Amino acid sequence: MEKKQIARVALDLPVPRATPVIPFLDDTAPFPPVEQALCSPDGLLAAGGSLAPHRLLEAYRHGIFPWFNEGDPILWWSPNPRMVLFPGEFRVSRSLRKTLRKKIYEIRTDTAFELVMRACAAPRKGRAGTWIGEDMIAAYIRLHRMGLAHSVEAWQGGELAGGLYGVGIGRMFYGESMFSRKPDASKVALAHLAAQMRRWNFGMIDCQMRTPHLASLGARELPRAEFVRRIRELMQYPDIASRWQFDREPAV
Repeated sequence: MEKKQIARVALDLPVPRATPVIPFLDDTAPFPPVEQALCSPDGLLAAGGSLAPHRLLEAYRHGIFPWFNEGDPILWWSPNPRMVLFPGEFRVSRSLRKTLRKKIYEIRTDTAFELVMRACAAPRKGRAGTWIGEDMIAAYIRLHRMGLAHSVEAWQGGELAGGLYGVGIGRMFYGESMFSRKPDASKVALAHLAAQMRRWNFGMIDCQMRTPHLASLGARELPRAEFVRRIRELMQYPDIASRWQFDREPAV
């Protein structure tokens, strides 16, 4: 089920007697423990509040992320299990290896953050609508200006061909979304991200929820308790709070 569909189901589900109800928060209320997240829909923890920088950062530090349809209340999630990519486990297929060696794409970082977000938000074949609305775009642009949200971009002939964006805290990268307009463009961006994460000793790239595409690239699931334990350790390191610059090509 796609993100938009799950978020809609979360709001429209009937609530039988004795069924747990998620809390509706304001910005002064702490997030509930992630162990209180619903099993169905998987990981729904709370609703309400805002996308202010302090609130987003608090959420990420507790293994929580926002995900909702534009015009609906903010929904906060912490699924169990959690899909992650360990940078050293990124899987380079034979075809991707050829693409990397040919250097078809120029990789840039943090030069077109808003363009990447809007490309991720654009309608895609077989999908209706988007969960990346104007409020989300504005919120993550604020984090980007703080040096905490980053984009990895694949360019070809002066045009943005693909890329991804997410949030870096300590030695943890929380991936949010990726897109491709040209073959393998987002995979090339992810290959460069994984290589740089290894060089910077980042422990994990959060992928949130399982998809066959992410699994094919080497991502795997962790129990939520283990995920939360790991991010607590990784976020004790200082933030790289600046415009990112990658060192060199990934090894292929």
